[in-house]
This record gives sequence, structure tokens and C-alpha cells, in this order.
Amino acid sequence: MTTYYTHVDSPLGPLLLTGDGHALTRLSMTQQKHAPHIEPDWQCDPAPFADARAQLDAYFDGRRHDFDLPLAPAGTEFQRTVWTALCAIPHGRTTSYGDLARRIGRPAASRAVGLANGRNPIAIIVPCHRVIGADGSLTGYGGGIKRKRWLLDHERRHAAGAPATAKATQAELF
Repeated sequence: MTTYYTHVDSPLGPLLLTGDGHALTRLSMTQQKHAPHIEPDWQCDPAPFADARAQLDAYFDGRRHDFDLPLAPAGTEFQRTVWTALCAIPHGRTTSYGDLARRIGRPAASRAVGLANGRNPIAIIVPCHRVIGADGSLTGYGGGIKRKRWLLDHERRHAAGAPATAKATQAELF
């Protein structure tokens, strides 16, 4: 299977998108933890990412609150369960690791939820930035706390008129 990639400019710096030609497999920020290195056999081609680029542009412009893209993140069943739950956190809202653990029926697994959250391969679109500490503090983020703060502030500024619950389109794709 061929892996395609492209770079997208954003207010957070360059983003690296990878995919298989049908679905997005990664969205990483420059200097993000667990970001992939471009492999020699990957093909640089922006064409498979046209819809993702358009949706990201609309998100950063404040015109889009949810994404509707085919996603294919690689991970364990538990990780995919956590990533699916992340997609249900409404735009402009936050939740804690403990609350997320309870939502997936694993109330004692807040640390495991945090680890799965940290391994989210599709940043922004699968909104791991919306998870904060139980005390409301901004805790770890693979892209850095400054980017997490920017994303949360951006979403709060543009949340007026946003639906009370997020669309589940991403969750249905895992």
C-alpha cells in the first residue's frame, strides 16, 4: 500500500498529513511528540488531501466546527475507542481524562486514557486538545501547551452558534 503525504500551512505551523489515498492516517504538527518521519518510499502528492486541506482551512477560519473526512488511524482497540470518544467532545468544550474514562465505561482507566490521548495520530481533527486536567489545568499535549491553548481559545471564540453536541461522523469511521 502506498503512503501519500503533503504539508499544509496553518496558524500552528506546518502540518504533515499522511494517507493511503482513501483515508487520512495522520495529521502531525512540526516538533510534535510521536510525529512520523517521512519515509523514502512515501509519495508527496497533495491531491489526495484536497478535502482535508479545505476543511482545515475552514476550521482555522472559524467557519467549520466538525470534520467529515474518512479516517484510518492505526492503533489498538482501546486507543481507537478513546479516539472515537474524543470526536464526541463538542467544539468549544473540554472534558477531563477521568470523565472520558467514564464515558468509555472504564472509570479507573484515566491514565490509560491519557496515554491513548497522547498517541492520537490525527491531531486537531480527532480533538485530543479538548481533554484537560480534572482541575481545569492544561496538561500535556503532543503539539505543546501553547498550541493546545491556541486551539481551545480559537474554538471558544468561534463556538457561538455551534451545535450543542458534535457530529459523530469521525466516530463512525474508526
